[in-house]
Amino acid sequence: MMRRLAWLIGAAMLMASAAPVAALDAAVVDRLVFGDGDEKSRAIDALVAEGDPRAERLLQALADENVQTAGQRVLIVNGDAAIDAVTGAAVAPLPADRDDVVVNNRLRRELSAALAAFKLTAPSRDVRLSAARQLADSADAAMLPLIKRALGSEQDVAVRSSLESIAATLELHADDRNVRLAAIRRLGQSSSGNAKTLLLGLLERTPAGTYVETDEEVRSAAQSGLRAVDNRLAWGERVGLLFAGVSLGSILLLAALGLAITYGLMGVINMAHGELIMVGAYATYVVQSFFRSHLPQWFDFYLLLGMPAAFVAAALVGMALERAVIRFLYGRPLETLLATWGISLVLIQAVRSIFGAQNVQVENPAFMSGGIELLANVVLPWNRIVIIFFAAAVLIAMGLLLSRTRLGLFVRGVTQNRAMAACVGVPTRRVDTWAFGLGSGIAGLAGCALSQIGNVGPDLGQSYIVDSFMVVVLGGVGQLAGTVYAAIGLGFANKLLESWSGAVLAKIAVLIFIIVFIQKRPQGLFALKGRAVDA
Repeated sequence: MMRRLAWLIGAAMLMASAAPVAALDAAVVDRLVFGDGDEKSRAIDALVAEGDPRAERLLQALADENVQTAGQRVLIVNGDAAIDAVTGAAVAPLPADRDDVVVNNRLRRELSAALAAFKLTAPSRDVRLSAARQLADSADAAMLPLIKRALGSEQDVAVRSSLESIAATLELHADDRNVRLAAIRRLGQSSSGNAKTLLLGLLERTPAGTYVETDEEVRSAAQSGLRAVDNRLAWGERVGLLFAGVSLGSILLLAALGLAITYGLMGVINMAHGELIMVGAYATYVVQSFFRSHLPQWFDFYLLLGMPAAFVAAALVGMALERAVIRFLYGRPLETLLATWGISLVLIQAVRSIFGAQNVQVENPAFMSGGIELLANVVLPWNRIVIIFFAAAVLIAMGLLLSRTRLGLFVRGVTQNRAMAACVGVPTRRVDTWAFGLGSGIAGLAGCALSQIGNVGPDLGQSYIVDSFMVVVLGGVGQLAGTVYAAIGLGFANKLLESWSGAVLAKIAVLIFIIVFIQKRPQGLFALKGRAVDA
């Protein structure tokens, strides 16, 4: 019995292997290759509707310009080998009288959309999601069966949502009224601007004032769906504005934290603070260039060396500045301002001489590329998210250093009462140098972060020096908590006003607000209390 069963299974397998393989429709392939523009488009639609992997192979070969003809025979050529596009049979030897099939721009666009439809069933989630996004603007009715087939097996939420939106878009103009209503309801659950456009199209009026869409129930469903989409888009804009405010606030915080030490705690008006930010950015660029040239396999980890390099480079420049110039100007704010402004010009020119006047580009590591798509109109870039957490980490580290370390104790002691600190053995001059180096190093870290969201140039620091002073003064001189609140508050205020009046008017409005605020409350948001005020 077992021997007979094995014989039957073997015979069935042999018959299956000997059975002829179904070929593509020869008439469709002929129209694809020999037809005019419209015939080729209809042939592509027919091949997509079949969903046959061999149809995908033919379309891919046509897109790659690997399809040739020999008389009326269509061949897919790969080097010295070829197969018949219709039957899939190998062709050997290659015919001598072969002609290339020309692919124009229109055909190339249609092939791209058709191939994206085939990729909806690819094993990789990223490939499927990319294909679905590509089809969002280029899908046609012929692709609907393939899209529904992909929906039947799709488990990923993002891909499935995109496919449902595409299917609803294609069904919106179906002949069946119930199908159209179901498509409208699905579009109403979308947060895409494309869905809003499609629903608005159902509510258009003719020049005579009548609706283009004659079915009142369809129009009513479209209005309900449009309200739902508008509400969802509005929430997306609010989330995007909130994130933009936190992002800008974190950048302002990084730029101002170093100044909170050099100006807030030490009372030094350092107009070269922006150039210390620039030094940190260029130090990051140098590290990136080193990794790209000598350690390309470790390129994604260059920031692990770039961050300490930026800190050390800016700190050394700041300490040299303090030892050579600022130590002789303590208590003379006007001379300090003029001297540091002149030094800032020297640093700018030095960078131009070394790196050139043109901006240089610092590339994001792979883990900081792309973003998180919360809604169709809200994408949170990874580089901004990382900078927000980086700013929080720097703030925590700086707070711990000032409150829990010997250097922090010395800095606070010298800030509150220099004479008494000197009397108990605190090396005040050395503390000044280390504190200024610390503030400068944090400015370098700000430059490292800024290099991840834009180009690096000699004038980079000039864009942040005024904002840094505004943050420190608004928060309260010498108050780290005030610096944090001021940075986040100014970030939100800038982005909120930008959404109403534009970037220029927003800057002007924020500056006017700070001037009025300082007039009414010169000590800032948080004033020093106790003996520190009298010191």
